Formats: sequence, structure tokens, C-alpha cells
Amino acid sequence: MTIPAIKNKQIVSNPAEKQKNQGEVKLIPLLIMLVVGAVIWFIPSPGDLSPQAWHLFAIFVATIIGLIIKPMPMGSVAILALTATVLTQTLTIEQALSGFQNTTIWLIVIAFFISRGFIKTGLGTRVAYMFVKKFGKKTLSLSYSLIASDLILAPAMPSNTARAGGILLPIIRSLSETYGSRVGDGSERKIGAFLTKVSFQGDMITSAMFLTAMAANPLAAQIAGDITGEKISWIGWATAAIVPGLVSLILIPYVIYKLYPPEIKETPEASRMAEQKLKEMGPLKKEEYHMIGVFLLVLVLWIFGTSLSISATTTAFIGLCALLITQVLNWTDIKKEDGAWDTLVWFAVLVMLASFLNEFGLIPWFSESMQGAVSGMSWIWTLVILSVVYFYSHYFFASNTAHVSAMYAAFLAVLVAAGAPPVVSALILAVFSNLFGCLTHYSCGPAPVFFGSGYVTQNKWWSLGFVISIIHIIVWFGVGGAWWKLLGLW
Repeated sequence: MTIPAIKNKQIVSNPAEKQKNQGEVKLIPLLIMLVVGAVIWFIPSPGDLSPQAWHLFAIFVATIIGLIIKPMPMGSVAILALTATVLTQTLTIEQALSGFQNTTIWLIVIAFFISRGFIKTGLGTRVAYMFVKKFGKKTLSLSYSLIASDLILAPAMPSNTARAGGILLPIIRSLSETYGSRVGDGSERKIGAFLTKVSFQGDMITSAMFLTAMAANPLAAQIAGDITGEKISWIGWATAAIVPGLVSLILIPYVIYKLYPPEIKETPEASRMAEQKLKEMGPLKKEEYHMIGVFLLVLVLWIFGTSLSISATTTAFIGLCALLITQVLNWTDIKKEDGAWDTLVWFAVLVMLASFLNEFGLIPWFSESMQGAVSGMSWIWTLVILSVVYFYSHYFFASNTAHVSAMYAAFLAVLVAAGAPPVVSALILAVFSNLFGCLTHYSCGPAPVFFGSGYVTQNKWWSLGFVISIIHIIVWFGVGGAWWKLLGLW
């Protein structure tokens, strides 16, 4: 039952209002972030590193600490970092603002706007109900229908939290309650727990399959290009991920079905409920037809645009213009898309910091320093060991973006220095930057949303997550490695 907020004598019972009133700055975590940066700043620069490179590294580390302990919102931390680089004369103002010119950043920002069209028109929800109606007669097939919906939406929805939490989770709750599976009365295992866990894990996989399916993916691609000189295109990422991704999407729901089975195995009511919802929605509206047309246009140009000299970012702008002209979106919708503008700020700053760390020589210095530690090993074992370490280090992170920002460049540089194929190394770390979200209930944006529904206990969430992590590593090294060999990537 929802209890409305009651304001009386300065007492606010609404948590969001209370948090707002308390302010968004946490002084102790902010102090920790600043102290860490200051300590590193005053340590003499090691080796042949210039003081400028070391000072930028100090600002970078402080920024990553800020993303982890969150003394302020991510965008605020990024603005602090940008300002610090200029005030300390580590970078010029032109250099500090250079990240905002990055085309990859604008690709992901505009993809947020396109995803808003799916939500506003109701097309995303309609797609999900269509799959449920068609394949929802058994619990296992019902779970696959939800994942298929996620897969269809993933290429144009970079917010996996909005995609899974905003579209799929309400449907899961409705389906669960239809079958008497509710939180708190011992009926969670009837069907709700299973559907919740499968949909979350499926979202981690679909996020790994497309460059535009998760906000930090373009950051990884940008860093990979800076370090290896190899640009990972939209179609290149999708082609590399499609085979191991589909194998994972087929395998993981079945594994969860066996390890964490629902009590209800047949769900004919789900199909009837979806049919009723679709009737209530009525026939496709004009706006939905426009949305479908724009979505297909964008996908076609992302796939074939290179041959027409149309970049992925230009394609995104074309899609956005089409949505504005057809009035699927208006300028007010664009202004209100907070996630996009927030991403623009933190993404631009992180790309700027990573680019200049590489340009000033810190990343090459680190890779040379680490090369001795793996000099006696073959590149295959180096790739396996460091990738697995990268994967399980996510237990210490509550954000994919923070993890990619902190560790992706360093690990990729070491792998390349050890002789591992650059593109394969970049890809395996990039997909792991999504898949490691399977581990904990705080791992990424969708995790607390799904866990917060209350259907799955923390112990079960973690234990299943660990088993699934092993399957991911086997599938993506085994099936993925074979597929990438066939593609000529190594």
C-alpha cells in the first residue's frame, strides 16, 4: 500500500523529500576524496613520469574514489575534477573541455533521447506484452519472452535500468501477483523470485551485446581506441557479441530454472493477461508507427552506414531529428531527459582524464611496469587471469562506470603489452564490464531496483550470481573465443 507523504511541523515522511532536504553533499566522503587526491599529488612522481602526468593521476584517482563512495552525485564529482585540472594548471581550459567534443559521448547521449521515445509512446511495453502473449504459457518460456523483449529494446536504450526496471519489472510484478506470488507472505518462490532473477541476469547479458545498450560501453570503446589504435564500431561490437551473447541468453534462464525453480511451471494466465493488456492499449498509435520507423532507420544506418560515410553518431542525430519532426518527442522531452545530460557531463570528464593520462605517458608507463610481472606467461594465460581478476574485482564496486574508469585502461594496457590481441583484449574486458553485474545486489543500476522488489534474498542473489559468473566466463572465453577466431580477431 502506498502511503502519501505527510508534511507537518517540518516532518517529512517521503524519503525522496527527506534526502533532498538533507542535501546531496556528504562532507566526510567528500573530505576522504580530497585527502586521497592531495596525498597522491604530493608524492614525488615515480620513474620517468612528468609531474604533470602524476598530478593528473592524483585528480583521476580522487575522481574514481568519488564515484565509488559518492560524496556528491556523479556529475558534481566530474565538475569538481574538471575544475581541479584547470585551477592547478594541470590542463588548460581548452584541454579540460575537450571531452565534450567526443563523438562517442554524443552517440550515447542521443541514444538516451531515442530510448525516451520507446517509453513515451508505450512501444516498449507493447513489445514486452506481445512476447508474453506469444510465448508465456509456461514459466520458462515466459522468462525467455521477457528476455527477448529486453534484447529487442537494448540497441536503442543505453539505460539498462530504464529498460529492465522501467519496462520489464512492472510487468513482472503484475504477472507475479496474478499467480499469487507476493513479497512477505512466503509465496515469493511461486513465480516472482524466478522471473525477477532471470530478467535481471538477462539484462546484464543484453547490456554486453551492443555498444549502445549500457552507458559505460562507449567509454570502454573510447579507451580501447586510445590505447590500441583499433576503433570498435557499433557493428563490430554487435557482431563480436551476438554468438556468445545468444548462447548466454539461452543458457542462463535454464540454469536458474534448475537451481532456483519456480513452484508454478505452467502460466496460461500470463498469456491471457498480456492479451488483455494489449487490448486495453488498443491498436498501434501513429506515434508508435513513427517510433518503429525511426528505430529501423537507426539500426539499418548503424549496420550499413559506414559504407555510406555516415558515422554512428551522425545516425543518432538523424534518428533524433526524425523523432522531433514527427513529434514523437518534443524539446521539452529532450530537456527533461536528466540521464542523458548527466551522462554527457561525467562521460566527457572521464574520457578527457583517460585520454590525457594516456597522452602524458602514465598508461604506457604502467603497462611497462606491469609487463615484468607477466613476462614469463603466454598471452593466453595472461588474458585469462587478468580478465578473471577484472571480473571479480567488481565485488568492490557499485557502478559499472566507476569500475571501467578505474581499471579498464590499466588492465587493457597490460594485456596489450603482454602480447594479447588488442581487439580481443578490449572486447573481453568490455563485455565483462557488463557481465560482472551478475554478482551482487548493488553491482549496477538495475541491481538494487530488482533486488529491492523483495522477491530474492541476498544470500540467494549472491550464490546464484557467483554460479552464473562462472558460466559467463566459460561461455565468453570458449564460445566467444572460437567465434572471434572465426571472425579473424586473433
